Formats: sequence, structure tokens, C-alpha cells
Amino acid sequence: MRLIIALILPWLTFFTIGRPLAGIICLILQITVIGWLPATIWAVYALSQYKTDQKIERALGRR
Repeated sequence: MRLIIALILPWLTFFTIGRPLAGIICLILQITVIGWLPATIWAVYALSQYKTDQKIERALGRR
């Protein structure tokens, strides 16, 4: 679901993963039509990093 949000509303993705400052910066970037693609790429990248961080935390938490 977050991936769909990252593609449609990239700025909202940052708020769902707990990075509101990055979300505001992404919103400013997304306001321009040219900035939409970089904002989307940035949101998808941040989402993948968030998922990786979550997997690492679960793996270390099980020890």
C-alpha cells in the first residue's frame, strides 16, 4: 500500500515512515511538475530503505 502512495503522493510516504521534515521537502519538490519524478524516485528509495531497516531490527531483536 505504501508503494502505491509513494507513486501517487510521494510526500505522504515520508509521513507514514516517520520522516515529516523529508515529507515537507518532498512536497515542495513535488509542487513543480518537473520535480514530480525525482520526488517519486526519492520516496520509493526511502521506502525501500525503511523496509530494510525494519528487517534488520527484527533480525537483531530475535537474538
